[in-house]
Amino acid sequence: MSPEPYRRRSARVLLIDGTDRVLLFRSYVQPDEPDLGDFWLTPGGGVNDGETLNEAAARELHEETGLVVLPEALGPVVAETSGHADFDWATGIFQDSFFLHRVDRHDVDTSGFEALERSQIVAHRWWPLTDVATTTETIYPLGLASLLRDLVAGRVPAEPVQLPWHH
Repeated sequence: MSPEPYRRRSARVLLIDGTDRVLLFRSYVQPDEPDLGDFWLTPGGGVNDGETLNEAAARELHEETGLVVLPEALGPVVAETSGHADFDWATGIFQDSFFLHRVDRHDVDTSGFEALERSQIVAHRWWPLTDVATTTETIYPLGLASLLRDLVAGRVPAEPVQLPWHH
């Protein structure tokens, strides 16, 4: 029996500024029920048919932050996570691939959000690495603090780091 095909591939970006802060978006678990909690996540989203991971990451970064980046400027995938998820809009095996991109600074422009993003994402913040490591808030992907410490120190993995699945 062959493994279950991916239900959704996502390309996400670890966007780090010149002061070693990472950009994260705050989203509610259920937008219509904020009391159910929230979490923080990196910019990025689904890969469209015919897109490479780099193309999807660059497109999503532009849509969600206003930052224009050429797909080839993103370099290799530095981390991945995958597992089963059961959302109201899709169920199955999901895989998220993460790219690293550095900027000196960037003023985030969320005017390119799609309707679903506008309904779910309620804030953004540039997080210092110490805050990522010590917060009690939920941040996806799991294991982000350790990965960011290595990346900021210039230790880019030869192969993507496998991060724990979060659902």
